[in-house]
Amino acid sequence: MATRSRASMAAVFVALLAVAALRCAPAAAELERVEHPAKNDGSLSLLVVGDWGRKGAYNQSRVADQMGKVGEELDIDFVVSTGDNFYDNGLTGVDDQQFEESFTNIYTAQSLKRPWYLVLGNHDYRGDAVAQLSPVFNKIDSRFICKRSFIVNAEIVDFFFIDTTPFQLKYWTHPEDDHYDWRGVAPRGNYIDNLLKDLDEAMKKSTAKWKIAIGHHTMRSVSDHGETKELLQLLLPVLKDNAIDFYINGHDHCLEHISSRDSPLQYFTSGGGSKAWRGVFQPTSDELKFFYDGQGFMSLQLNQDRADFIFYDVFGNILYSWSSSKTNYLQPSIHVTEE
Repeated sequence: MATRSRASMAAVFVALLAVAALRCAPAAAELERVEHPAKNDGSLSLLVVGDWGRKGAYNQSRVADQMGKVGEELDIDFVVSTGDNFYDNGLTGVDDQQFEESFTNIYTAQSLKRPWYLVLGNHDYRGDAVAQLSPVFNKIDSRFICKRSFIVNAEIVDFFFIDTTPFQLKYWTHPEDDHYDWRGVAPRGNYIDNLLKDLDEAMKKSTAKWKIAIGHHTMRSVSDHGETKELLQLLLPVLKDNAIDFYINGHDHCLEHISSRDSPLQYFTSGGGSKAWRGVFQPTSDELKFFYDGQGFMSLQLNQDRADFIFYDVFGNILYSWSSSKTNYLQPSIHVTEE
């Protein structure tokens, strides 16, 4: 893609800043919807990766290479990023070269030249979060579609992308040496209340056969970050009440699948896009179906009756696969495990 001048892009950003700020305002409003058609046969294929933006280091480039191969094999429709898109402290602005160095120049396979739907992670909030949400980056690389909270409707499935970073109280009260960009979010209480209301309304209106929530932070995890109590207290009841099938996140730099102890909801972590191998394992009372402490990514294939999840490592090896079927639209999922 053509090289741009920093001065001109900065000027464009100033012109667009007011629009971006309005889009990020905390007032309650209907969540933005993005329409993404399924394939002609009604099916959908995608990849999920999180915690990746390190200019190719820590095996980011190797994970990207394998994503390209799997993406071609599955003929993917798009890619989901579970956040922490740019380390260590997000982007400095719309002229930050890390955008190209960690995204455009890394995910170069033809199969990955599809829309990327991204949420922000806590490391993204440590930089210029408003800049990362700016449409400027979509003009630089048209794949890049990053918003706070929004819906991707793909006919048979609604993906509810959720901005989870503001939920964690410690980022507000004990940021230590980190700075968080709360523009468009503060005050926290109003933002979260309105977001939960918007999500509940959107989920209740959804007529999609599958409903999937995407966030950065873990709800259930046996790795370093473990459970996020604020999400369990505030967000989980909304997901349960609206029969969300799956919650997919990053944050912990691993791959894992946990089955809920008290509902059909399944939890998937895909946070192995670069730096991993933390060596932390903290068992919980939930049913742990799969855990891998290293780098990798996940694929998801959906049709009217079945959802197939596969985890891959940095060499493209299949580590684990799991399927869920719905034999009747009005009945809960019937889960089948396959390793």
